[in-house]
Amino acid sequence: MSSSTHVTDAWIADHFEDEVRFLQQLVRIPTDTPPGNNAPHADLTAELLTELGFTVEKHPAPGWAVQAAGMQSVTNLVVRHRFSTYGPTVALNAHGDVVPPGDGWTHDPYGAEIVDGKLYGRAAAVSKSDFATYTFALLALKNSGLPLKGAVELHFTYDEEFGGELGPGWLLREGITRPKFLIAAGFSYQVVTAHNGCLQLEVTLSGQASHAAYPHTGVDALQAANKLLTALYAHNDVLRTRLSQVPGITHPYLNVGRIEGGSNTNVVPGKVVLKLDRRMIPEEDATEVEAELRALIAAAVAQSPGVTLDIKRLLLAHSMQPLPGAALLIAALQKHAEAVFGEPIPTSGTPLYTDVRLYTAHGVPAAIYGAGPRTVLESNAKRADEHLVLDDLKRATQVVARTVADLLSPA
Repeated sequence: MSSSTHVTDAWIADHFEDEVRFLQQLVRIPTDTPPGNNAPHADLTAELLTELGFTVEKHPAPGWAVQAAGMQSVTNLVVRHRFSTYGPTVALNAHGDVVPPGDGWTHDPYGAEIVDGKLYGRAAAVSKSDFATYTFALLALKNSGLPLKGAVELHFTYDEEFGGELGPGWLLREGITRPKFLIAAGFSYQVVTAHNGCLQLEVTLSGQASHAAYPHTGVDALQAANKLLTALYAHNDVLRTRLSQVPGITHPYLNVGRIEGGSNTNVVPGKVVLKLDRRMIPEEDATEVEAELRALIAAAVAQSPGVTLDIKRLLLAHSMQPLPGAALLIAALQKHAEAVFGEPIPTSGTPLYTDVRLYTAHGVPAAIYGAGPRTVLESNAKRADEHLVLDDLKRATQVVARTVADLLSPA
């Protein structure tokens, strides 16, 4: 272990109770999205960061855009710490918005309770944990006395659940940031270098409502939807044959996540709305995927005379693949994670989609790494009793501090 590594590791270990308390305060403020009223959490986070000695920039997304996206408030936070007037900037990004807790919890989802070395709460694992990871990694570097060059930025954003366009997308489009490298919220036992894309569509089938006693006077939109559902689920058999070459990613798939329709039990349904999610492997072209899916839907609905079709795109999140400049970052993360965790840390892809694609689309080499278990399922992320193993938090903080120190060390 080098002296610089020893300095940051020791500082993090000595201040770990402070890091845990910082995370507990973040978990105790809900950021359920929807409804997406996340400015209060950003205000609290800004206060906590200011108490730690940082200057915090608040960048609220415009109200009209927030409302159009289906949220109530989005305030993104940026912290910049410069070690020298020259050198690269490394950004560290985590998102604070989360899905609502749902049912089945045996711990208070906003209690931040610690039991047997695990901290329980919504977003404890994904990804308020990495607010703490990245904040205390930067604090360790600030207090290390190392002759570092360049700068570190913290990007804490609040619309990942809705696609990230008003979080990292907004910061990048407005020229608020343009880092040399990015590390984004992830898990401790793998360095994620690629992820799926996602296309979400809202499909509206309109027929003619009528009294159930005179069904021949109506046009049943639900029967048309049934034919469409059969075609969509059959399409999954085709998608399973399109295999990805990226470890950790298998094949594309399609899910119908929501169906609304009809007005009453004794009324022929005149309208049905489906919302569907099509995951795209990195090898697929998003334009071709959308064209194929729209054609499939149109052909299925055409089998139901009198039913009209409307298709609205809700989300198009492109997949992420590693940029050539990411090799240095990925190698550093793997090296230090293996040293700290005592086992090989592989690179892999993930079937999830993330905000990181927005950075790589702007030419920023990126990797996904942070505090957490080997898999999303182990942490119960987005399910009841989500939790974080605190030892993973400490060690991931050490890995990130070491990695950033490498990237900012004088040549």
